[in-house]
Amino acid sequence: MADADVDLFVIGGGSGGVRAARIAAGYGARVAIAEEYRFGGTCVIRGCVPKKLMVYASHVHQEIKDAAGFGWTIPAATFDWANFIANKDKEIARLENIYATNVEKAGARVIKARAVFEDPHTLRLSTGETVRADRILIATGGAPNHGAAIPGIEHVISSNEVFHLEKQPRRIVIQGGGYIALEFACIFAGLGTDVTLVYRGDNVLRGFDEDVRAHVRSEMEKAGITILTGCTVDRVERQADVFTAHLSNGSSIAADQVMFAIGRHPAVKGLGLEKAGVALNPKNGGIAVNEYSQTNVPNIYAVGDVTHRINLTPVAIREGHAFADTVFGNKPTRVDHDDIPTAVFSQPEVGTVGLTETQALARSVGVDIYKSDFRPIKATLSGNPGRVLMKLIVDSESDRVLGCHIVGPEAAELAQVVAIAMKMKATKADFDATMALHPTAAEELVTMRTPVARHVRKATA
Repeated sequence: MADADVDLFVIGGGSGGVRAARIAAGYGARVAIAEEYRFGGTCVIRGCVPKKLMVYASHVHQEIKDAAGFGWTIPAATFDWANFIANKDKEIARLENIYATNVEKAGARVIKARAVFEDPHTLRLSTGETVRADRILIATGGAPNHGAAIPGIEHVISSNEVFHLEKQPRRIVIQGGGYIALEFACIFAGLGTDVTLVYRGDNVLRGFDEDVRAHVRSEMEKAGITILTGCTVDRVERQADVFTAHLSNGSSIAADQVMFAIGRHPAVKGLGLEKAGVALNPKNGGIAVNEYSQTNVPNIYAVGDVTHRINLTPVAIREGHAFADTVFGNKPTRVDHDDIPTAVFSQPEVGTVGLTETQALARSVGVDIYKSDFRPIKATLSGNPGRVLMKLIVDSESDRVLGCHIVGPEAAELAQVVAIAMKMKATKADFDATMALHPTAAEELVTMRTPVARHVRKATA
């Protein structure tokens, strides 16, 4: 486009947008990237990074407790919420600066402003500036979803506000049953907060393997977390500093904070998409894209959570990189969304990759299930009642490992390594031929020899 100010304009300075801007600039493109809040996006600023720091903080209490069985006498410990939050904020500010600096070093122009469409090639900035771009990438991510409005919804916090609470709540009610809800339930419980989890479904972690769901719930309840399923928060009342969550089952719970973590929605509001003619996916409300992240408007693309495909930071990064390779590097690249490892940093931790038992049976004629539920060696002296679950899903015809599900310490680290093997189409025989590393929990992955269940799908007429 002859009158373009830039070859690429990126809306959103999160992981996917920054990666796309850096790679495109590396190919020689004139790039500008606009971010209205803070560079780094949800993951760095108010998502997985600060959350993982909180997870580490919440582990310390149990580590101190476990130490007694190994002969350690540790004086009574105290936790300073304000000190931790200050340290967390300092680290996040450091990472934010790195993100902005790295994209500038790559040669892109960094704009701290909101950008909205005027037409398919024109963006108006909150500074008043107008920019013409040959191609535009939307990478605005997602935002917390509170669901239908209820009385007292103004008293409810989300995963945005939870990182900035002035003081640690003594009691908290968390509504939700997915990643975010479980992670914060375990974080607060580990820090000594009384936690009640409320979820509308029959069990937590919908979409995960059924054995994983049952195991995680049991372990969380052992840790003192109250889990109420089959109900919702219908109303929240406030009196002074006390919030009362009124549930659909007729009960009420008093708390210092009420948090909703019931999902996220694509951040598409107010972007002027209608002026650009960009279509949304009617099934999920995200921006509709093809396999190359291209929208229905040929010069406009979208990556990451705003497409509502798979809402994970590494996926956004991979999609942003693939977009730049395709459009500016003359290397058409599709992103493979199969066998993506994922983790829930609950306590116990969940690491999973591939198909669940139910999914595998729907796709394969025959499925073998290998499973081990055991007490880790550390617990023999610590007295910790926690147990580890490991499960392999195997196609009985090809012998390929279709799924791996781990619940226990360092489950995410293990799942990442197993994901490599599964991407290489490893078979159960490959696992069996691998020498065990003893004594570890991971050795169970290569020593499970006998299936605990065999499923054969009945042929349809």
